[in-house]
Amino acid sequence: MDDTPARLRGKPSWLVSKTAALAQRHIGEAMSAVGARGYHFAILAALDEFGPASQVAIGQRCRIDRSDMHAMLTELEAQKYVGRKPDPDDRRRNLITLTAAGKRRLHELDAALTAAQDEIFGGLTTPERDRLVRLLTRVLDRHGND
Repeated sequence: MDDTPARLRGKPSWLVSKTAALAQRHIGEAMSAVGARGYHFAILAALDEFGPASQVAIGQRCRIDRSDMHAMLTELEAQKYVGRKPDPDDRRRNLITLTAAGKRRLHELDAALTAAQDEIFGGLTTPERDRLVRLLTRVLDRHGND
């Protein structure tokens, strides 16, 4: 970044953008190395934390477009990481559930993502990382997590 204009390097939005691109690259490589995609972790984590949910609810929690969710869930179902069962409150929709294999896969993906985080943010101490998370969360919360 030495040849980047100082005015640009001093803009948080530019730094966040460049860091996000770096993170996406490292996370993509980490997920690819274990035969996964980033959204696999997001969906499995949502199911683990919130329990069975509709396809729409999972998409909203993970900020995944509705048009992409069906294919993603079909892929995870084919790998036996999630299951679908009729919603007892509304037979017209399915509830997506996390399987035992999905829970094991989530732990594997979590480890891969943790390693990627260490690679990306290795120059920061744990308190600095925690502060960064708090600050970025405040920015997102202020704007409604768009």
